Amino acid sequence: MMGPAHSLSGAAAWLGVGAAAAATGYTMPWPVLVVGALISAGAALAPDLDHKSATISRAFGPLSRGVCEIVDKLSHAVYKATKLRGDSNRNGGHRTLTHTWVWAVLIGAGASAIAITGGRWGVLAILFVHLVLAVEGLLWRAARVSSDVLVWLLGATSAWILAGILDKPGNGADWLFTDPGQEYLWLGLPIVLGALVHDIGDALTVSGCPILWPIPLGRKRWYPIGPPKVMRFKAGSWVEIKVLMPVFMILGGVGAAAAMNVI
Repeated sequence: MMGPAHSLSGAAAWLGVGAAAAATGYTMPWPVLVVGALISAGAALAPDLDHKSATISRAFGPLSRGVCEIVDKLSHAVYKATKLRGDSNRNGGHRTLTHTWVWAVLIGAGASAIAITGGRWGVLAILFVHLVLAVEGLLWRAARVSSDVLVWLLGATSAWILAGILDKPGNGADWLFTDPGQEYLWLGLPIVLGALVHDIGDALTVSGCPILWPIPLGRKRWYPIGPPKVMRFKAGSWVEIKVLMPVFMILGGVGAAAAMNVI
């Protein structure tokens, strides 16, 4: 799928988690619901770090382009080192390592570790990166015609304001993980969720997605998971734009209402 659909699906998924949390007695404070949805929307773009033409490659200028090149080479190297006899030969690393459950868990765990050990600045860094990505994904038309600096300023300002709100007692810094020293441990959860939702979205497209790596399926370790071919679509097609994106918006609205006990 394309960036806007990925971001919408990530936000909708976290709002759905909020609804489930409310139903099971772990109601999210509204700042956690909002911040988590934005983080998940941004994280839903992150698996495309292996693609130099992806939205994330443009998000932070030369820095993100350089990271994309490194991740592409790393992903390709891992693919070649771990592929089985049934896996095809390929020239790049797109839709390999960063499109697996292993990558999703690792980046989520890494973000939680940064949030705990890095203190306020660690939290601000996580928020800044993912809020910039959320703007690029959810407001992609506006972001395309704006300068990168304006998007970065919006991300930095929003990160500072939201971190200040979360820091206030009862606003969610210690949501779910309540022991001393575990504040913001939950920040990794929307990141894992966003990455996994991205992978599931890509699995619906023609190429499929090797989500289950390194678990071998038949003669392939990089088996492209997906529905029957008749149910798949091309990225950016009318199915994605006119069907899936409206569905994501509706599901997100319902999830938000349920999470806030409106329905």
